[in-house]
Amino acid sequence: MPSVSMTVNGRAVTGDVESRTLLVQFLRENLSLTGTHVGCDTSQCGACVVHVNGESVKSCTMLAVQADGAEVTTIEGLAKDGELHPMQEAFRENHGLQCGFCTPGMVMSAVDLLQKNPNPDEGEIREWLEGNICRCTGYHNIVKAIQTAAADMKG
Repeated sequence: MPSVSMTVNGRAVTGDVESRTLLVQFLRENLSLTGTHVGCDTSQCGACVVHVNGESVKSCTMLAVQADGAEVTTIEGLAKDGELHPMQEAFRENHGLQCGFCTPGMVMSAVDLLQKNPNPDEGEIREWLEGNICRCTGYHNIVKAIQTAAADMKG
């Protein structure tokens, strides 16, 4: 059984996994980081998005062994010192949370978007979120949240 080592939310972790263990399974089952959700098992919904080496990745499409040596950030790793990340705060303020199931993946995707494009227009935000499905069909407030976070993160 292979052993994997990675840094998750700033903490070095190691675990023995079967070769077929998905990164999302490792995070949820080995590390008890249950904020990352499995929504579809087909990589369509984006509920499982985390950051691997700074890039958003659907953790249900990546094997844990592929993340060996990587820096992984989950939704649990965004808040610092008890303060929500500006994106988390913007989702809360703009009612972008809705039922909450897709929220972790949406937030992680949105943070990645603003790292690549700090000034996205509405069309760019909607295009970026095409890999994330909100079953509440409430994209309007999610887009507003990302626009708010973009403004707040500029300073």
